[in-house]
Amino acid sequence: ARGPHTIYAVDYYSLITGLPDLLLDESKSSYSVSKFKEICKESLTVADKQLIDYFFLKYDCLNVVKLLKNPDAKIDEKGNLTIDECRELIAQSDEMNTQVPCGAPRFLMDFILEYPQKKDLPGFFAEDAVLLEYYRYAMQCGEAEIASWFELNFNVTNILTAFIARNYGWKVEDYVLDENEVSETILKNVQTKDFNLAPIVDYVEEVIKIAECEDPVMKEKRIDAFKWMWLDDQTFFEPFSIVSVFAYLCKLDMCERWDILDAETGRETFTQIVDNLRSEARVPDEFKK
Repeated sequence: ARGPHTIYAVDYYSLITGLPDLLLDESKSSYSVSKFKEICKESLTVADKQLIDYFFLKYDCLNVVKLLKNPDAKIDEKGNLTIDECRELIAQSDEMNTQVPCGAPRFLMDFILEYPQKKDLPGFFAEDAVLLEYYRYAMQCGEAEIASWFELNFNVTNILTAFIARNYGWKVEDYVLDENEVSETILKNVQTKDFNLAPIVDYVEEVIKIAECEDPVMKEKRIDAFKWMWLDDQTFFEPFSIVSVFAYLCKLDMCERWDILDAETGRETFTQIVDNLRSEARVPDEFKK
């Protein structure tokens, strides 16, 4: 079967066959995300480097939030922007320039501009808000398979969030990001077990099973395992393409995260997800206890 990226097979055959195998249950890969980022810079075409940059833009978004909250914060160096470039972006955001410095996307400067007015609003979580804008932007990357990865993450996050909010008796509409057919369907079918998503989302049953998992560490693992298998399906017929390079990067990022997380940190990760769903003003007193 010839996919739309078969023309890249010769370009990326050596790169992909030379990469070490990745297994989600095995830690300590010989590669790191940062090292692979450098390899991509050296090996990919200009157009494909730009596609890979969409992945690392996530770190830029989160780094900007860190610096908005604390100008002296340490940033994740896996982003496309250096700390000086992030600070320059923040410093110039109030000058109303039509051009965005550092090659950053416009939405990031707009987010910085709006942050002072929104940061203290009830229910505003800066990380969630900036990642919403990131997914909106990344889903327009121009490469269908890669765009679908960002859409998958967006949809899975909304489904899991809706499930958690419903279980705790919170208003689902306060937490689900209303952006596409999936989120609209969730909001119209809050009381239905699968939110009536089965006709439009072929993986909803699997995600619901993940949501029902009571062990937070296992839940995180299952989410990553689900995404891992989804990436395998996307690249099965195109093992030597930019999509396969992107998929490898996503998998490597998962492995690196689990290299760092021990069982206790995994529980903290899930706790943070719950914390991001609630604000002190809306959490019932019995839950606080």
